[in-house]
Amino acid sequence: MKQRYDIEKILTRLPHRYPFLLVDRVLALTPGEKIRALKNVTINEPFFQGHFPGRPVMPGVLIIEGMVQAGGLLLMESESPEIALRLCFSGVDQVRFRAPVIPGDQLIFDVEMVKKRSRMVKMSAAAFVDKRCVAEAKLMALIGGKS
Repeated sequence: MKQRYDIEKILTRLPHRYPFLLVDRVLALTPGEKIRALKNVTINEPFFQGHFPGRPVMPGVLIIEGMVQAGGLLLMESESPEIALRLCFSGVDQVRFRAPVIPGDQLIFDVEMVKKRSRMVKMSAAAFVDKRCVAEAKLMALIGGKS
């Protein structure tokens, strides 16, 4: 079953808030399998003031963070919303940045579950602008003890 979320539902799931909430909408979600989420990138983002004056480029670490937040939403829908209290991002591998992300772009985050074993989760993530891959990474998360 594919699901869609608007920003109001995202705010009930993720603990992040401005300026660190990096998912604006969930376009499609299949619990236990994959998620497609969206981030509208605007010149109003606070990081553009210093990164870089005269040539604004979204920091790569924030693109990765958007992927992680999308992955967190996938895990919450696959397990339970309460997992957010016990979820810990634990690693990132094989990161590649393929093109800059600039104001006016719309980032699409595609995250897929690769493996879930006990408390460890591995996901494959990619970010796209206009169907062009701008970044990709392998993400890892740990599900902690009881909340």
